[in-house]
Amino acid sequence: MSRALPKYNKRRVVLIGGAAAVALSGAVIAGSALAGTPDKSSGTSNARTLAASPGTITCPDVASQLPAIPASAKAEVDRNLTLLQTQIQEANKRLVDTVGQGGANFVNNAILGPLKDKRVATINRIATAIGRTAAKPTGLDSLAPCTLNASGTSTNTGSGTATGTASATPSTAATQQQSTGSTGSTSTNTSAVGTITCPDVASQLPAIPASAQAEVDRNLTLLQTQITEANNRLQTTVGQGGPNFVQNAILGPLEDKRKSTIDRIAIAIGRTSTKPTGLDSLAACTLTK
Repeated sequence: MSRALPKYNKRRVVLIGGAAAVALSGAVIAGSALAGTPDKSSGTSNARTLAASPGTITCPDVASQLPAIPASAKAEVDRNLTLLQTQIQEANKRLVDTVGQGGANFVNNAILGPLKDKRVATINRIATAIGRTAAKPTGLDSLAPCTLNASGTSTNTGSGTATGTASATPSTAATQQQSTGSTGSTSTNTSAVGTITCPDVASQLPAIPASAQAEVDRNLTLLQTQITEANNRLQTTVGQGGPNFVQNAILGPLEDKRKSTIDRIAIAIGRTSTKPTGLDSLAACTLTK
C-alpha cells in the first residue's frame, strides 16, 4: 500500500498539472483575444475619424465689432462672448458626431440654423447690456450666421459686418414691398412648393421719429432677409420631415425671429415717442401655394 500511494499521488499531480496547463492555455488564448480587442476598435475609431473629415464651423468675430463697453456691462458682455464660443464648440462637436446623418441639407438645417438662432439671442443680450448705460449697438445680428468650411480652415474673421450693414437704410416703402413676399425672385422661385408670406409691418407703424429711422429701416430689412431665408429653406427641404415639418421647422422659427425684430422696431420708436403696441400680431406668417 505504501508503494501504491506514490503512484496515486503522481497520477494526481499529473492530472492536476494537465488541468492547470489547459487552464493556462485558455487564459493565454483569452488574454490574446482581449489584448487584440482595443487595437481593433481603435483602428475602427481612427478610420471613422479620418473618413469623416466634416470640416469646421466658423463664425464672424463679435468682440471686434463692439463699441466701447461700459464698466457696468463688462461682466455680462464677457459672459455672453464666452457663451458664443461655447456654442461654436458644441456645434463643431455635433458636426463630428453626426457625420453621415441626414440628407444634403442636414448640416444647414440641424446645426447651422439652430446655431444662428442661439447667436442672435446671445448677441442681442450683449447689445442690451451695453445699451443700459451707453448707446445700444445696432446691426450686430448680421454677425449671427456661421459657415461650414469643408477644408477645416477658418475664413470668417468678422469681416461679414459690412454685408449686414451696407443695405441698412432703404426707404420704408421699398423695404416692406419686398417683405410681403408678393414681389421679387422669392415668389417666382418657389412656385412648386409655395411661398411664405408675412403681414405688412411698415404700414402698421406710427410716425417714425428721425432718431429712430435708421434702426427701424435696418430691422425692416432684416424682416425681409428672414423671409428670404425661410423661402430658400422651404425649397431646399422639399420632401423632408412629416406633414408638420414646414410649420415646426420653418414657420415656427420664422415667427420667433420676427417677434424679436418687430420688438426692436417698437423699442426704437418708443425711445423718443409713444411705443407702438400690438405689433406682435404681425409676426406669424403663412405658406401660400
